[in-house]
Amino acid sequence: MPYELQVAIRYLIARRRQAFVSLISLVSTLGVAVGVTALVVALALMTGLQGELRDRMLGSMPHVYVAKIAEGGVADPARERAQLLKLPHVVGAAPVVIGPALVRAGERSAFVTLKGVDPATEATVTELPQRMTAGRFDALSAPPDASGSGPRLDGIALGKDLATSLAVRPGDVVTVLTPEGTLTPMGVMPRARSLRVVGIFSLGLYEMDSAYAVLSLPVGLRLMGKGYPDYIQLKVDDLYQAHAVAESIVAAHGAAYQVQDFAQMNQSLFSALQLEKMAVSITIGLIVMVAALNIVASLVLMVMEKSRDIAILKTMGATRRSISIVFMLQGTLIGLAGTLAGVALGLGLSFVLDRYRLVRIPTDVYQISYVPFRIEPFAVAVVAGAALLICFLATIYPSRQASRLDPAEALRHG
Repeated sequence: MPYELQVAIRYLIARRRQAFVSLISLVSTLGVAVGVTALVVALALMTGLQGELRDRMLGSMPHVYVAKIAEGGVADPARERAQLLKLPHVVGAAPVVIGPALVRAGERSAFVTLKGVDPATEATVTELPQRMTAGRFDALSAPPDASGSGPRLDGIALGKDLATSLAVRPGDVVTVLTPEGTLTPMGVMPRARSLRVVGIFSLGLYEMDSAYAVLSLPVGLRLMGKGYPDYIQLKVDDLYQAHAVAESIVAAHGAAYQVQDFAQMNQSLFSALQLEKMAVSITIGLIVMVAALNIVASLVLMVMEKSRDIAILKTMGATRRSISIVFMLQGTLIGLAGTLAGVALGLGLSFVLDRYRLVRIPTDVYQISYVPFRIEPFAVAVVAGAALLICFLATIYPSRQASRLDPAEALRHG
């Protein structure tokens, strides 16, 4: 072991009259540990929140929407779907019609977004068919129900929170009103139609589960008064290729097509989350900076306390470089101990918080009920490296002051 490291370790082990200096070193170590712990947990929180929102959104919505402006809709969805499936990276395509509506059930009502889908192809672009918690998704395409003595009714599937707010379950009848009116002697009246609830879905996003209702494509077209589907939904094999796929469609087929990819549809949300992540990292990173200042203070006091020892080492032949290395190693050991403790504590705390779902958040703001903690090894490595670098930089000034100490003056006044 180099003698500089031996001296540095010896100086960190307090004797009775040096307890105050070692107490400051301990506080510095704890400061680094707390800062690194907080930073690891904060990054795990923000990464988990972003990842969970992204994963749930990807399961509930397509990666790319394709609209055909020239025809006022997609006039031949089967042909358009076949053409789009030939594009690189496209693994799924399905037609859809979307519009606003009011759903009533007894005395209760709610404004919703109606989504008319093709039950046969919807599974290729979203996880909606797999997220049914009650009823069957394929019942949307079944012939109108004629059970009992009631009227023959088409089916509708509601989000879990929407069904709860309307107090309905599969088999109940709801009334759907759409803005596209019917001309009557009393003027234009909203189009109303009774539908039977055939299923309830849960996509895990409050926005979807509380405000979306799904119909079969033919029923959706009739209710909204449209002749063609609005869009062709696409799913790609690599989310990061969604923008390139969208641009290739416009480049190949011209301005008659209007496209929007997943990143464009959710740009404001993920920009806000990224800004929050950056702000939290900078704010908590200041804790590590405060701990680094404590390291400076402890090393300065150590230099003052050990001035006589430094003078003796110099008279025995120790070079300025060796003296400087002693105190750099001392500060680096403090930073290393604090960083390792902080990383271990941060990883353990993140695991516990994620395992038992201890951090609850309002679903109407963040769409999910709890915060998952997701550890990224690269992020942890960056945090640990940055903490060690800051601690090392904090040792430069005290170590240089120690190396410049005059032996004669130190022994005279020591």
